[in-house]
Order: sequence, then C-alpha cells, then structure tokens
Amino acid sequence: MTEENFGPGQDDVEARSEEAVTEAQDFGEHDRFTDPQTGETFPTALPPERRPAEPTIHLDEFGNRIPPNAPGYEHAGPYDFHSQTVRDHGATRSAIQFIDVHKAFGRNKVLNGLNLDIPEDQISMILGPSGTGKSVCIKHMVGLLYPDQGDVLVHGESVPNMAEDRLFEVRKKFGVLFQDGALFGSMNLFDNVAFPLRQHTDKSEADVTEIVSRRLKEVGLGNDGDKMPNELSGGMRKRAGFARALVLDPDIVLFDEPDSGLDPVRTALLCDLIQEIHNENGGAYVVITHDILSARRVAEHIALLWKGRIVDAGPAKELFASENPFVKQFLTGDAAGPLGME
Repeated sequence: MTEENFGPGQDDVEARSEEAVTEAQDFGEHDRFTDPQTGETFPTALPPERRPAEPTIHLDEFGNRIPPNAPGYEHAGPYDFHSQTVRDHGATRSAIQFIDVHKAFGRNKVLNGLNLDIPEDQISMILGPSGTGKSVCIKHMVGLLYPDQGDVLVHGESVPNMAEDRLFEVRKKFGVLFQDGALFGSMNLFDNVAFPLRQHTDKSEADVTEIVSRRLKEVGLGNDGDKMPNELSGGMRKRAGFARALVLDPDIVLFDEPDSGLDPVRTALLCDLIQEIHNENGGAYVVITHDILSARRVAEHIALLWKGRIVDAGPAKELFASENPFVKQFLTGDAAGPLGME
C-alpha cells in the first residue's frame, strides 16, 4: 500500500498548518471588502468567506438595535463608513459648530456624537437619508432644542449656555425658510413678509414698505403682495417664505428642504434664486435637502449625515469625487451600497 493511502504526508501537513496560521492572522487584520455586485473593493468589512454565520447585532446606549447596513455590507460596524478625515472648508471662520452633540427623544437616539462645522459666507448643504436628524440639527442651531450632551456654537457663542435675552438677540441673526413656507393664512403676502420687521424692529411703515417691496421683487413676487397664501402656488409660497427670511438681513439663513413638493424645473429655479441672492448678500446659507441635483447645482460645502454622525464633510467637489462607499452611493443615487431600505 502506498503512502498516499494513509493520508497526507508530513510536508503537506506543515504547509496546511502554515496556511491556517496565516489565515488566522489575516482574519483579524483584513481591512478590504469586495462589493458583491460591482466587484469594487474598499476598507472596513470582512470578505464573504470570512464573515460570521450571522451579522453582528449592534446596540445603542439604550439597548436599541442599530439598523444594519444593506445586504453585502451587514457585517461592517455601524460607523465603519464614517470618515475621520478633517477637511479645510476654506472659510475664515465657522458660522455654526456642533461639538460632540448627543440628542435622544426617549429611547430614540437621533444625534450620536455629531461634530460639524458650517463655514461662513458659503452655501452649505446637510444631506442624508430620512430620519437621520437633519431637521433636528436646525432646531439646535436656533435654540429650539438643546443637546443632551455636547455644545452648539453660533459665531463662537454657546447656544445651550445663553441667557434667554441673549438667545432672543442671537435668533435675529437667523432667517428660516420652512418646508411649506409657513405663511400666516390670515395675512396677505405683503403682511406675511413684513411681519418680522413689525415684530422685531422700530422701523417706520415707509421703511417697512421699501424693504418688503425690494425683497418681494428679488424673489419674483413684486406684483403679488395683495394675494393671500391660498392663492399662491407651492413654488410661490416657497419664494414668499424666502423673502420673509431675508427681511431682517440675517447673517445665517436656514432652508428646511426648500425643494420639497416642487417639480424639477421649479426646484432648479429656486436653487438659482438661492445662489443669486447669496452672491448679492453673502452670509452662511444652510440647506437641508435630499436632492442631489440641488447639491450639485449650488452647494459649496456638503456634510453627509447618517446614523446621527457626519460620514464626511468638506468642499462639494471633494465629496462628489469621494471613494467612500456610502458617500459615493448616496451622491450618485445608486441602489448598491451600504445604505439599504431599513
């Protein structure tokens, strides 16, 4: 009977042992993953042949299950795609800063160590999937919500630590365009736009008329001041809300999904209007949106929010050229990637 009938020889055993040792070492050190659909490789996740039998379940501090990544990426950690890169936004200072901000509503953790800089004199966009806390960010900026932990600074001042009278003054730095324009239904368009001036300043009615007329003309509503909100189209209500956000000459203008409910053409026109008025007035513009075409059209700075933290932030051109799998997937609208339906 030959040797091979008794199993592998000594050399084979030694070779396989060395291979097993190498594989065991590689298992803990492996840092490349191949997308099963595209064949693209990237850091962080284990390859299919080395994955555990079941995905790892990640829990937040309340014991809630953190939604997994999409199939093919489910063995990556919940924050494996969040870059630690610090990019220079190019501005002389930050208009708004979030410093390790945590916010929960009951057991629902919305912001989980958020760090974010909004540059001065640029149009910034905060992008991200639904339910990731984008609108919650806006409410922290103006002091409608306070962080459970961390700090929010506006031009270097801590919003959570402000006295009430100082917070009232700081809020005058802001103009806000809400999703639906948030016009008062009982007032005509002129009075809606004039409301902040009459409420917060001692300007004469002649001055109020001059400012309101100028702002309405800027947004293409110069001849519509007598109309009631129910006589306006969705796009007109957005523009009216924009005019009202500008009447106090704010340093910072916040836009909460200004493209919501608009068709692509009117979205493009609104983006052009935002860019045009920003070029005239300057200041920090912060736009919350899902619309990638809007981001390509007007954004100078982009911050991408997911699972309560910033995945990546920086100049728009750099993010659109990013190789980060999540950033690439979201900014191209691709179905393949870490972001799934859950």
